[in-house]
Amino acid sequence: MSDKITNVLVVGVGGQGIILAGEILAMVAMNAGLDVKKSEVHGMAQRGGSVNSQVRIGKKVFSPVIPDGEVDILLSFEKLEPLRWIEGCNKKTIALVNSQKIHSLTTATSLQQYPEDVEDELKKQFKNLHYVPAKDIAEELGNIRVVNVILLGLMAKMMDFPKQAWIKALKQRLPEKLIPINMKAFERGYELG
Repeated sequence: MSDKITNVLVVGVGGQGIILAGEILAMVAMNAGLDVKKSEVHGMAQRGGSVNSQVRIGKKVFSPVIPDGEVDILLSFEKLEPLRWIEGCNKKTIALVNSQKIHSLTTATSLQQYPEDVEDELKKQFKNLHYVPAKDIAEELGNIRVVNVILLGLMAKMMDFPKQAWIKALKQRLPEKLIPINMKAFERGYELG
């Protein structure tokens, strides 16, 4: 691996497993012997507010905060969230976006309008956009709460870590009773990659 730092921004709405996804990514990188710095903002997470986890990976990482314009991978669990974080991205940013629409606290209370043209705007802003029906896949698997692991599976295919490293981290971090459904979710996401 070069001295380049890989910056991953995980975003969504409270309750979607954003923090867990960031923890699993960090665990995969640490298990590979890399330096990892992680920052997260929960804010109004329990009330449906915007949540983010910033994960920086490299040989040596000094700050947990991704500088503006340096997001390499944006992993979004809700389709409007990438537009809130556009300043952190650049023309090479890979955007992996769940096609699900969730009203955050601000759009649910009418403090802000949910835009009608989100998909068009995403296509304009991200040249490397992967739009994923993760909610539909999770429902098909029988558990809506595995959207985050489906998206992690997709991201795993695009990163330099072996598949087994991801599976190991999932098993380290998840309660034993949740491992079977999450393994199915991870595999489905990985196949999408």
